[in-house]
Amino acid sequence: MLGGVLISHLQATAPQLSFRSAPEDWKCERLAFRRRLLIVAYDTGIWQLYKEEANSLIFPAPAPQQPACKSQEHFTFNQLYKAGDIMLGGIFVANIVGITPELSFQSKPGQWLCKSLDLHIFQRSVMMIFAIEEINKDPNLLPNITLGYRIYDNCMNVEVALRAAMTLIAGLDDVITDYNCTGVPPVVAIVGDPLSIHSIAISRLLGLFRMPLISYCATCACLSDKVEFPSFFRTIPSDTFQVKAIVHILKHYNWTWVGIVGIDDDYGFYAIDSLNKEVKKFGCVAFSETFKVTDSAKLTYIAKVIKQSTATVIVAFLIKAAATVFVNEISKHNITGKQWIASDSWSAFHMFASNEKFGIFGGTLGIAVRRGDIPNLDKFLLSTRPTSDPENMLINKLWEELFECRFPTNSTSSDSSGTKICTGSEDIASTKTDYTDVTDLRTSYNVYKAVYSLAHSLHNLMTCENGKGPFKNNTCADIKNVQPWQLFHYLKKVDFIDRLGKRFAYDKNGDAIPAYDIINWQRLEDGTMISKTIGVFDESPASGYQLSFKEEDIFWNFVSRKVPDSVCSASCPAGTRKATRKGEPICCFDCVPCAEGEISSEIDSTECIQCPLDFWSNHERTKCVVKVIEYLSYDDAMGGTLTMTALLGACLSVCVFAVFMHYRNTPVVKANNSELSFLLLVSLTLCFLCSLCFIGQPSNVTCMLRHVMFGISFVLSISCILVKTIVVIMAFKATLPGNNMMKWFGVSQQRGTVFFFTFIQCLICIIWLVTTPPIPAKNSKYQNAKIIFECDLGSLTGFSCLLGYIGLLACISFFLAFLARNLPDTFNEAKFITFSMLIFCAVWITFIPAYISSPGKYTVAVEIFAILASSFGLLFAIFAPKCYIILLRPEQNTKKALMGR
Repeated sequence: MLGGVLISHLQATAPQLSFRSAPEDWKCERLAFRRRLLIVAYDTGIWQLYKEEANSLIFPAPAPQQPACKSQEHFTFNQLYKAGDIMLGGIFVANIVGITPELSFQSKPGQWLCKSLDLHIFQRSVMMIFAIEEINKDPNLLPNITLGYRIYDNCMNVEVALRAAMTLIAGLDDVITDYNCTGVPPVVAIVGDPLSIHSIAISRLLGLFRMPLISYCATCACLSDKVEFPSFFRTIPSDTFQVKAIVHILKHYNWTWVGIVGIDDDYGFYAIDSLNKEVKKFGCVAFSETFKVTDSAKLTYIAKVIKQSTATVIVAFLIKAAATVFVNEISKHNITGKQWIASDSWSAFHMFASNEKFGIFGGTLGIAVRRGDIPNLDKFLLSTRPTSDPENMLINKLWEELFECRFPTNSTSSDSSGTKICTGSEDIASTKTDYTDVTDLRTSYNVYKAVYSLAHSLHNLMTCENGKGPFKNNTCADIKNVQPWQLFHYLKKVDFIDRLGKRFAYDKNGDAIPAYDIINWQRLEDGTMISKTIGVFDESPASGYQLSFKEEDIFWNFVSRKVPDSVCSASCPAGTRKATRKGEPICCFDCVPCAEGEISSEIDSTECIQCPLDFWSNHERTKCVVKVIEYLSYDDAMGGTLTMTALLGACLSVCVFAVFMHYRNTPVVKANNSELSFLLLVSLTLCFLCSLCFIGQPSNVTCMLRHVMFGISFVLSISCILVKTIVVIMAFKATLPGNNMMKWFGVSQQRGTVFFFTFIQCLICIIWLVTTPPIPAKNSKYQNAKIIFECDLGSLTGFSCLLGYIGLLACISFFLAFLARNLPDTFNEAKFITFSMLIFCAVWITFIPAYISSPGKYTVAVEIFAILASSFGLLFAIFAPKCYIILLRPEQNTKKALMGR
């Protein structure tokens, strides 16, 4: 007979998995017809579907079934066995090395051979036996029901594990002569396999029969998928929670630059992928590498990557076999200065940090399942004795490993001469090995919980009352004939308190309540390596989220004995922002200072924040401060100097006025039109005093007053000078024969002319103030860090008209004085007026570019300087010569002296 698998339908519908009745088969839909498939359409149902297409083909009827059949293969295993009313299966690791049989196919391939019994791992198998024996002695749990077990060693090999699973499902009888299934009861559930890759393969097989598989060590997150693995349970949290615990540790210590190493299988791939995604939310992965245990070249490459990487923290998802070769490779390259984070699969093996390797792996942080202290386990382990039962051969192998001897049946001629013979009377209590060590029961405690979850599920099934059952028509299951799918129903709802007082239940995905110990590899004074619990990560609904550390108990394997840093780039301090480097991960960046007017108040800011309008950044760029308001104040050195200069000018003008008043009857005063001179001195005093309006904080009054006083006082001064110039010219013309012009420009006309010119300026000022008057304004256009408090002109046209009118009068005065400078008149002061107007015009022409280019308060200072300079120019140019004669040369202040000149 030849077997075949064909595709006859293109679509399948999953059965309803309510587990109130036996699960139905998958339903196939959408027939796919191919003529070549007709020759293998042996099934009657398929043939009916094809009948119209293949009515020309005739198939013979199938031969009748024989009443007896023989199994295809019988596998041999290292095992532990005990009969019971209900049988539980177990797939564990005892030997860690599997020897591949010869596959030449010139003869029937042999069985896989196993060697290298691991005492620490073998303890887990015995834990299942201990739990079953404890349950059998408990009168309150499964009374009158005895649990049995059949436990197989998978030799750390997926092929052996699959053979073990198939054997547990199919039974052990070579020949089946009836269909009553009498004899040894079949297993109703399996505890194991510890490896994720094995559990994935086995679960796909057991899921077809709805047989529960409870793993105590497989953590792959993929196994939480109830569509792919409907009958899978586990008493250890999945890698989803393990990764979450690792991420919380990384965040707790601000480790953002992380390397990841993993075993090249489903466990490693899923864990690394999950951690990659989580780390990228807050940091970066420096490298992510996987390897196979047999690939030495890849291991060497990974060691070089780790050594060259700047990442201080390395997370490793490894199983024990992979961890062994990985630790040896890292030790060979003497890679130090790294903080290792071990996954739960190898964190319990603190012996890796032996004395010669402590400098490399000492201080490792590990994620480990919660520890349990199981009473009387140590006595049970010490009660182990060798047996002659071939179905419990693993006990004898344990004995041989403990006492380094061989039983006669296991000794070959080649090694019997050099090997001690086991007597079976050796004292196991005298040994101190990992097998009898019950101080750190983590994975073994998971086995304990797995067995008890099955026992409680069976107990709930047994105590069901007819008419109130969960199955079809409210029926209950028969404890004497339990089906795996019936046990499955109770298993997914199991909820109990174990003998240690801890609650246990499965969630909707068949996962245990996530809780971890955070452990630290340390060395005691006597050189003993221990894994010390230094923290807890618990996400159970009762406690909520909890991550706690005993910081004082952690050993950091660094010279400083402090928490290491693991960042690609140091954190950017406040006042800077992160600028990523092109082509590098986002964790590798440069710190760029914020620009002026921008701040960053937090560490590692990605952007700088613009300060509000009236604020500016401080020197450190960490906060916005109120901008400095700048104006020319009296307290300012410059403001004080200008104030003193203005008052000095006003005092000089008053003094000159007093001198002229005292000597008003002298020829010098009379000859220079004393009335206009007095009016000019008054206007110059006002010019000096108006500059004081430009000093101090601007207000609505001072802003309007400063320009009005400036414009009117200067026009009054220039008007007086202009009239004096006109008087000089007319006086000269009046001395000519027949000229009578002076009668048309007498004192009244002179006064009227002065006030007329001044009135025009007043009119300009009034129009300006009424339409758009100057107002105080804060100007930050020229200096971002400062606010210049100034008077906004309001109307540039008004200010231009005011200055333009002053300039016009000054130009006219200068022009007339220049024409009259050489007139042969004893009293001619046109020369002095010309010089004063020259100074005046020069000052104000220079003022324009200086005013425009001066920033802040210096703009006002330039304007004050122009006012004072032009005022002093007028005062000294016109009145200094006269005061000199009056005060220092009185002999020249006579009519005779003046006429003589």
